[in-house]
Amino acid sequence: MSETLKVLVTGAAGQIAYSLVIAIARGEVFGTNQALDLVLLDIAPMMGVLNGVVMELQDCALPLLKSVIPTCDESVAFKDVDVACLVGSMPRREGMERKDLLAANVKIFKTQGNSLDKYSKKSVKVVVVGNPANTNALICSKYAPSIPKENFSCLTRLDQNRAQSQIAARVGVQVADVSNVIIWGNHSSTQFPDIGQAKVKVQNEVKDVRSAVKDDNWLNNEFIQTVQKRGAAVIAARKLSSAMSAAKAICDHLRDWWFGTKEGAITSMGVISDGSYGIQEGLVYSFPVTIAADRSYTIVKGIAIDDFAREKMDATQKELVEERDMAISVCQD
Repeated sequence: MSETLKVLVTGAAGQIAYSLVIAIARGEVFGTNQALDLVLLDIAPMMGVLNGVVMELQDCALPLLKSVIPTCDESVAFKDVDVACLVGSMPRREGMERKDLLAANVKIFKTQGNSLDKYSKKSVKVVVVGNPANTNALICSKYAPSIPKENFSCLTRLDQNRAQSQIAARVGVQVADVSNVIIWGNHSSTQFPDIGQAKVKVQNEVKDVRSAVKDDNWLNNEFIQTVQKRGAAVIAARKLSSAMSAAKAICDHLRDWWFGTKEGAITSMGVISDGSYGIQEGLVYSFPVTIAADRSYTIVKGIAIDDFAREKMDATQKELVEERDMAISVCQD
């Protein structure tokens, strides 16, 4: 067994974490030979629930799990962590405007950025899940200046998984037969699920998605809208937000970041823009990336952007600029 990895999950008494922590502890993310210390952070009123989660993890008798540390103290939670899954945030309540949600949550991520900067390893890998995820990741990075900006990401793998699933169902193949769907932009209803680079395997023949689907109207309209609004559709059906699928996507995101993407495969991550594709430098924007064995990611260059894609990519960038400006204003109040 390799040296113990210290993994933090925030919002650990919540729905997403309930599915996430067991997957991590069973070795589904960092491998079946990786010993783990799991740190679970939540607010003080949730400590009773969190202790129940700890009891369940103990009762699972998991061979990889060396310790579980439940806490409501950030100085304990962020101490020397290797990986931070920042799941916890205030949920959007009925009648709440997006700007109200942003104002509440960026303050949380400003505080957590300070804690990362003060207590965590400088090599820590951070994935932000709590919404608005892109802007929260930007704020978190801003307030953790001693940690490299490339160590911060936000989750758009859920959107990618949703898109691949929609295409697989439409063509009548397994999800594993669909690859290289790209999510551009914000994890919001302005995101752009792009099938320009995507492939689908149909009866042992690899085709581009447009050739396989044979319905441009569906691809340009219903498909995009379904992916953009899937989170709202889940809430309408369950009366609760996506949890199981979000946890699975976090696992996919972290596993690729930890072990690298397969040759020829690309994945979507919200990362800090370097100006690629005309996206404003410094924004946290979802790009297609490849990930090397040393856990460094590279934004895939040279993808042709047509007018349709450009319009969608610029619209989601505009929203992110507005969010960033609002978030920085809130943090300076």
